[in-house]
Amino acid sequence: MLKSTKKFTLNSKFFRFFLIPTILISTPFFYSNQHAKAGIEFQWDQNSGYRRLKWHQKENKKRFKNKIYFFLRPIDRNAELLKITLAIPKPFKTTLKTEKISFCKVKIGGFEERTKCLEDIPADIEINTDESSSLRSINIYPYKPIPNNKESYAIVLKANNPNKSGLFQFHLYGQLKGNTVSSYLGSSTIVLN
Repeated sequence: MLKSTKKFTLNSKFFRFFLIPTILISTPFFYSNQHAKAGIEFQWDQNSGYRRLKWHQKENKKRFKNKIYFFLRPIDRNAELLKITLAIPKPFKTTLKTEKISFCKVKIGGFEERTKCLEDIPADIEINTDESSSLRSINIYPYKPIPNNKESYAIVLKANNPNKSGLFQFHLYGQLKGNTVSSYLGSSTIVLN
């Protein structure tokens, strides 16, 4: 009886020593996580007056239909806004249409809720293209000035993602009430895989 107990104990040690590590090592090969998301945003020059704005995108793969929200939260606005300009980077090559661009009062989603527009803000929207440098921008002229209150607003851009993957930095400018020129509000860095 003692001999069979000793043999069983030896077998269970052997089993634990070889089989359990084999299972633990092979587990990542059975579960392939292709879409690991990093929580790091890299900027070249942090001291240049760069200000990071919050944004949200529905799809981050190239050549997919996407809906991108560029948020203007209460902390991003100092005064009432008369005009908002979104500068689109050169490498972000996609077709833009004014009917696919909107401006709305937004509820910013999180872990349990989705981001959604609560109310469309009536505004004139124009797309500017500088042929010489191929720079594009979207100008939004709301019918009433955007108040400096506790509401969040968003520019919603519905477009197909470009063929190239990478980082795309969009810059947002706003003309404050009482000023004749637009001032820098912040930047959003969109990532496409």
